[in-house]
Amino acid sequence: MRKRTVSIPIRTWDRDYGNGIAVINMESEIPGSKEFNYAHRHDYHLFVLQESGISHTEIDFKQYFIDQPTIIYQSPNQVHRALKVKQLSGFIMTMSNENLHADYLKILQMNTPVEPLTLSSKTDLAIIREAFSLCKKLFDRRDDKLYDRQVRDSCNTLVGLFMSQFLKQTKDAEKLSRFEIVHKAFTGLLEQNFVSMKRPADYAAALNISVAYLNECVKNATGLSVSYQIQQRIILEAKRLLYHSDRSVKEVAIELGYDDYPYFSRLFTKVAGVTALTFRRKNHD
Repeated sequence: MRKRTVSIPIRTWDRDYGNGIAVINMESEIPGSKEFNYAHRHDYHLFVLQESGISHTEIDFKQYFIDQPTIIYQSPNQVHRALKVKQLSGFIMTMSNENLHADYLKILQMNTPVEPLTLSSKTDLAIIREAFSLCKKLFDRRDDKLYDRQVRDSCNTLVGLFMSQFLKQTKDAEKLSRFEIVHKAFTGLLEQNFVSMKRPADYAAALNISVAYLNECVKNATGLSVSYQIQQRIILEAKRLLYHSDRSVKEVAIELGYDDYPYFSRLFTKVAGVTALTFRRKNHD
């Protein structure tokens, strides 16, 4: 059942866990886990190793049933909820932007979203489990003189292990074409700026290239235009707000930077194939 809410709930950082980083063992009953049944997002990055048990999760309108060792990464923007959890064991790590190494943060932004990834290799599972275990032990050593640095550096190493697993599914950086390199840079910018930057020219200027070249790169890499990808990202956010909050369509339009409500309504219908009100009614029935 959907929980009525003015806007999408945001689980903010729990300062009791430390200065922007937390590492906890995951069991069937995580503190506050009942809140996970309702759609929410975080103001931090979430990294999960599910070693055993069953989880049924919904992330941005897609459902995942996980019953094997799996790693999961969720960005601050993604909306998710737990549909079912049973006898879970593993680890959870949360990190704020400020604690992430700049290179890792850039990689995350350029490759988000990523699907939950089953760890078929026992070696990969073992090293990620060991890294999580070390991070947890260091996280609990609060009296160490270099506590903050120890925790930050070890957890960033774990982030690197996560991303190396996800990047196995993609080409090596040195094998990327110039089109793919530009597309990845565009994707990172889009994820961070879709509310304020709505024109291809905005992204071309930020990347110091022409609009024509940006379109050439994105179309070559994906078969889709820059405008199409901008619109898809905006409408995804609109769908999140329409489904998971009780804001009016006009309020959603304003939140996404559209003062022209009729224009936003036409854009939603064009991209989603139904009107915003029809989408809301259909998904709330």
